[in-house]
Amino acid sequence: MSGLVSEEVEGRPLPVGGFCEEAFAPVRRAFVENFTLRGEPGAAIALIVGGRVVADLWGGWRDRARSAPWQRETLVNFFSIGKALSALCALKLVEKGLADLDEPLARTWPEFAACGKETITLRHALSHRAGLPAIRAPLPDGAMLDWPLMIRALEAQTPWWEPGTAHGYHVNTFGYLLGEIIRRRMGVTLGTLLRDEIAGPLGADAYIGLPVAEHGRAAEFLWPAVNPPAPEGVMSDDVLMKWNTYWNPPGISGAGWINTTAWRSAEIPSTNGHGTARGVARIYSALANGGAIDGVEVIAPSLLREAVTEHSYGPDRVLERDSRFGLGFQLPQPERTLGPNAGAFGHFGAGGSLGFCDPEAGVAFAYVTNDMGPRWQNPRNRALIEAIYLGLEGKG
Repeated sequence: MSGLVSEEVEGRPLPVGGFCEEAFAPVRRAFVENFTLRGEPGAAIALIVGGRVVADLWGGWRDRARSAPWQRETLVNFFSIGKALSALCALKLVEKGLADLDEPLARTWPEFAACGKETITLRHALSHRAGLPAIRAPLPDGAMLDWPLMIRALEAQTPWWEPGTAHGYHVNTFGYLLGEIIRRRMGVTLGTLLRDEIAGPLGADAYIGLPVAEHGRAAEFLWPAVNPPAPEGVMSDDVLMKWNTYWNPPGISGAGWINTTAWRSAEIPSTNGHGTARGVARIYSALANGGAIDGVEVIAPSLLREAVTEHSYGPDRVLERDSRFGLGFQLPQPERTLGPNAGAFGHFGAGGSLGFCDPEAGVAFAYVTNDMGPRWQNPRNRALIEAIYLGLEGKG
């Protein structure tokens, strides 16, 4: 299937391109229904089964004005999908013998030991147990683009809870913590390591720090017109932590910056990764296959098993609901499954974007969108996940 389809959105033909094998017709149907029934503006999906691409679809529009159809090579900001890619980069250090999961970060980064952080390990950081989801001291808008400034702020930050005793989603600080260890151990940025040792060898179209030459392919992300108001009055410590996680500095989650050259070019590993669904699914196809595919090893099998072992589960200090993590990967939980098999793993991103794999089923999948849809229970990605397994069951 390719080109225009007969469906319409708001009285206009819906542009959809790509292909989908007939056995996975439910996936194509769910993808189209995301536009016709669930308000999708622009998106792409890629499904790989047993190492073979069985669906590669894109559709809708790449801009708010709906004047530019999404193309095969359109890429988009995929937010926290990048956390899993960042974790793979940090795990590369462990695989190379340049870091140890249980060694204090301060042995590599002495300034980090200040303010009670001397015992925080790479394992703590990867499993969201470091106690550093937010920076307390107010930072100016745009500070997230200044790597040295953000690193100094983390050095001066006291943990919000005793490291290792609880977990809370490190929404935006996660990538700075991992990236600084990579920089100090290898002398390269996290985005460079991703390009040179993971995405590049796999031929995966995924970036943290988008080269300027690729900016013309980037879809406009439809950030909401109104951001949430700050809590009124003097915030309690807990409320301040949760607010600052998303809004200190003000643009750290992307507000006001998301479609700018400066944002796309910077490395904010937790938040501003860009790529195609095809590129993200390609990386997960290696993980679904034990860590390697087509002669390219992304991660050693034993280290991958450790990375997808539960490290954190239960009440999340930031999200105020249960969350479940391995080392950088989100693991399925009853409220948010990744299909029927317990061994699936991956990472969701803001707007409902998703990259995951299910090794038992041989599935690797990615969905990217340019819309800030529901973050927790997203009907678009849920419909797509359900459709994948309908296809596998032969219910097309």
